[in-house]
Amino acid sequence: MAEFTFDFSAEKLAKVLPNNDYIADWYANLATFLSEYFVNSEIRVAMFLAQTTHESLDYTRLYENLNYRATSLITTWPKYFNYDNANKYEHNPEKIANHAYADRMGNGDEASGEGWKYRGRGIIQITGKSNYAAFSQETFGDNTILDTPDYLETFEGAVRSACWFWKRNHLNDLSDKNDVKGVTKRINGGLIGLDDRIARFNRILPILQG
Repeated sequence: MAEFTFDFSAEKLAKVLPNNDYIADWYANLATFLSEYFVNSEIRVAMFLAQTTHESLDYTRLYENLNYRATSLITTWPKYFNYDNANKYEHNPEKIANHAYADRMGNGDEASGEGWKYRGRGIIQITGKSNYAAFSQETFGDNTILDTPDYLETFEGAVRSACWFWKRNHLNDLSDKNDVKGVTKRINGGLIGLDDRIARFNRILPILQG
C-alpha cells in the first residue's frame, strides 16, 4: 500500500463535499482504497474526486438513473430506441436497462434481466456483467460480486470498484499529465460533462493543496 504524498484529511473531503452527510464513511473508504491503488498524490486524488463526484452527483447517487421519457430514450440511445418502441419503455428503468444493455458487455438477452442486474453502479458507474465479473475476479478471486451486485452501492464497494476501474484504465498516468479530457474519455467514452469535470478539478486541487 502506498502512503499519501500529502495530508489527505476528512476536513478537506468535507470541503470537497459540503452537502454530503456521510463524510466519515466516505473518508474512511477513500483513505483506505485510494492509497492501496496508488491514487495518492494531490493531482491524482483531485482528478479522482473531480471525476467521481461528477459521475455520482457528489456521492449521492450510487446507481444509474434510467428513468427516461420516450423522447429522451430516442435521443440518448438511438441505436436501441426509436419512435416505434420508445413509448413502451419510458419511465420503466428495469425494462430500459434490460433492452439497452442486452447481448453486450457480457450480458444475456433482454429476457435474462442481466441488463438491469448489472446496470451502472458505484461512484464511477461500473456497467455490464463482464465488468462486474472482472472486478470480482481481480479483487476477490471469485465471482461473488455477480451474485451480490448491490455491493457496488455500499461505501466500500462504490469506492473500491472505482479504484479498480481507475487502475485498470491507467488513469493515474493521465492524471499526472493533468489530462482531464483524456480521463473523461476513458470513463464515459466521450466528453460529456467536460466543463463541469474541469471546474471540479480546478476547485478541488487547491483544497487538497491547502
